[in-house]
This record gives sequence, C-alpha cells and structure tokens, in this order.
Amino acid sequence: MNKIKYLYLLAIGASSLAAAVPAFAQAFPAKPIRLILPYPPGGGSDTIARPFARKMGENIGQQVIVDNRGGAGGNIGMEAAARSAPDGYTVVMGLTAQLAVNPGLYQKLPYDPLRDFEPITLLANGAYLLVAHPSLPVKSLKDVIAIAKKRPGELFYASSGNGSGAHLASELLNTMAGIRIVHVPYKGGGPALVDTIAGQTQLLFATPIASAGHLKAGRLRAIAVSTTKRVNSMPDVPTASESGLPGYDSGVWYGMLAPRGTPREIVARLNEEFRKVLADPGIRDFLTKSGIDPEGSSPEELAKYMRSEIDKWAKVIKSANIRLD
Repeated sequence: MNKIKYLYLLAIGASSLAAAVPAFAQAFPAKPIRLILPYPPGGGSDTIARPFARKMGENIGQQVIVDNRGGAGGNIGMEAAARSAPDGYTVVMGLTAQLAVNPGLYQKLPYDPLRDFEPITLLANGAYLLVAHPSLPVKSLKDVIAIAKKRPGELFYASSGNGSGAHLASELLNTMAGIRIVHVPYKGGGPALVDTIAGQTQLLFATPIASAGHLKAGRLRAIAVSTTKRVNSMPDVPTASESGLPGYDSGVWYGMLAPRGTPREIVARLNEEFRKVLADPGIRDFLTKSGIDPEGSSPEELAKYMRSEIDKWAKVIKSANIRLD
C-alpha cells in the first residue's frame, strides 16, 4: 500500500511540474523588460522605440525600459544585447545597419545577427526618397539613369556618411543601373540635405519627413521612393521599381530580437505582444505619418528576411569597395 501511495504521489508531482511550464510562460513577464536600442537618445530610432515601449508596457502591466547604447555603428548595443541573459527580460531593436549591413562592413564584428539572437518580429519598414536639385533636368528615375550614363562621374550624390543608409541606397542604385554617380559623404543627414538644396550635390536619398517641406517649397524635386511600396504621405511619388529599375528595394527596417537561447514560449509571447502594439491605431497612425509602414512577422519570417538582406548588402558593399575598419 505504501509503495502504491508513493507512486501516486510521484505521479501527482510530475503532472504538477509539467503544468508549471506553460504556467511560467503565461506568467511572463513578472518584472520590467529592458529594450536595448543601439543608438543614442533623441534620434529617429529613439522616437520610434519609446512609443513602442510605452504601449507595450501598458499592455503587459510591466515597464519596458529603453536602454540607449549608441556607438560604433550600433555594434556596442548589439554586443551588450547578445551577452545578456536569455530569459526574455532583454530585447534589442536593431535596424538594417546592425542586422544586415554591418556584417559586410566590419571585418571584426563583436556579434553575429543570425547566430547570437532569436528573431522575434519585423516591426516596420521605412522608405528613403530620392530627391534632386531643381537645376538637374530630371523628373523620373529613368531620366536620372539616362543622364548618369551619358555623363559618367559628373553627377554627385550626398549621404550622411560612409556606410550610412543613404550611402548604401545610392550604391545599390549605381550597381543595379550600371551607372556611376559620385559619392560625397557628410557628417550627418542635415548637412547633406543643406548642400543638396544649395546645389553643391545634385542627388540625395533623404527621409520623407526631412524632405517634405523642401519639396513643397520647390527647393527639391521628388524622384522615386526607395522601397517597393509608395509612401502614404506622398502617394503620387512612384517607387524605383515602377520607375525603370525593377527589384530595387532599399529602406530602413526595424527588427526586434532576443539573446540566443531565450525559450521558444517566451519568444512566442514577445512576438504576440509586439504585434499587438503594431495593431494599435495610435501607433499605426504615428508610424505612417512618419513615412514608416508597420509590419509584424513571425520569428521565422524575420530570420529569412535577415539572411536575404545580409546577402544583398554584402554584394553592394563588395561592389562599391566600402570598408569601415
């Protein structure tokens, strides 16, 4: 009888332990979550991360604290995230630069975007807008390509610096169109925009927000959107694919990841919560007005997208011979 009673109690204990696993997942999170952002406060990515963190905190009943870790092209923040405990209480919002471009730019990268992280979801995609100084006689991307082929090396494009999104978007244009527009790097997007308006350079990939007022004033001319979708705030501006360069796609995308080894059920819960934030009308309105399309994906879809983007930008970086270290 004692043996039967012992086995019965053992079975009850085992079933209770099994039930505790999903209960743990359901109880998550039990404390604040740290969202590492590999950029300093006040920038464009920071203005996106903070509303996300606020809204998610409201939804889950715990604080989501933005931890700005800027420097070295985002490498400092990504390394800190990769070395964090894989318990779901640290996540990182990486951009195109950290998740797809840096592997091709740096010979020694202190993290591997595919090996060191668990993808959670693709949050959003932001477009660049190719703009031209009005003195350049172009109205479409076909016109730009035609002039560049006729006058190789005589057109100049500005960027916010070597290895920046605007730099790579321009080099992708050079590579796909078989042209050579000369790069003029600046220390930031502001100076690049100012000199393009002044006519010191003829072309620039700028953000829709930064260029909107200058387009209305006639100081710049919109040529094409850099992504495969038109920008909601500028529905009359065609994409590059629609304008004579099929397959062209270059923008700023935002992915949420957790350290490698984070339990699958916690990754699934984080995916669910971030997608709830993306479905919020206030967040969606904020993003679309900023020229950014809300996305939302499965972890598997984000992993696949990251692989394709890493391959794409590695080819562009090699073709343009860009190196930062």
